[in-house]
Amino acid sequence: MNTVARDPRTQSPKQDRTLANSLAARIETIDWFNVEEELNGYGCAMLRELLGGRECDALAALYPRDELYRSRVVMARHGFGRGEYKYFTYPLPPLIGALRRELYPHLVPVANRWNEAMGIDIRYPDAHSAFIERCHAAGQTRPTPLILQYATDDYNCLHQDLYGEHVFPLQVAILLSEPGEDFTGGEFVMTEQRPRMQSRTEVVPLRKGDAVVFAVHHRPVQGTRGAYRVNLRHGVSRLRSGRRHTLGVIFHDAG
Repeated sequence: MNTVARDPRTQSPKQDRTLANSLAARIETIDWFNVEEELNGYGCAMLRELLGGRECDALAALYPRDELYRSRVVMARHGFGRGEYKYFTYPLPPLIGALRRELYPHLVPVANRWNEAMGIDIRYPDAHSAFIERCHAAGQTRPTPLILQYATDDYNCLHQDLYGEHVFPLQVAILLSEPGEDFTGGEFVMTEQRPRMQSRTEVVPLRKGDAVVFAVHHRPVQGTRGAYRVNLRHGVSRLRSGRRHTLGVIFHDAG
């Protein structure tokens, strides 16, 4: 589809609606029951072909446009790894805003069930706009969607994207580049630390346009005495060659 290739600041309301409707229809076809089963079992789940190749290329092409971003982070300066990323400013490009808005309602039931199982009183509203209002009322007003750029030998250390008091417990990363063509190496990895056990590692084999939805911080695991929390971190292994772009869709804003 061509609409994403337009300037994200000048699309008409009709184009925005067309884009949102197309994305919503795509998201509705996902087997969300299976997604929840994967999340419950492993803390992450793949959403295959969430975006088309032209959509991925158009998003990656936004990276040099500094006027679209509120900040740039060079990972090596902070001990985060190697590579860099940029946080978008408001208003978000329509496709990114639509991804936040359309994915969120499908993840809310999982988020609320997880909190209930872990004995956390927080519950999340059905609409993303209502959750963002909650973030902004608490002073978390800075948007968190971002694009990450890696070159040869770059990597991202294991981490968690928390940003403030109000944290939605799931987030999404979408690969915008093609493994084996645009880059080699650079796998998305997660680790899970259970009490009194060694860490478990999960490597997610994404292709261009595929997404992974995963736990931001912790998730419940059923034990013999009931549910307990396990801690998760995510990162990216070292690129062997080429260049890799990823879109990160985080549902809470930052303080």
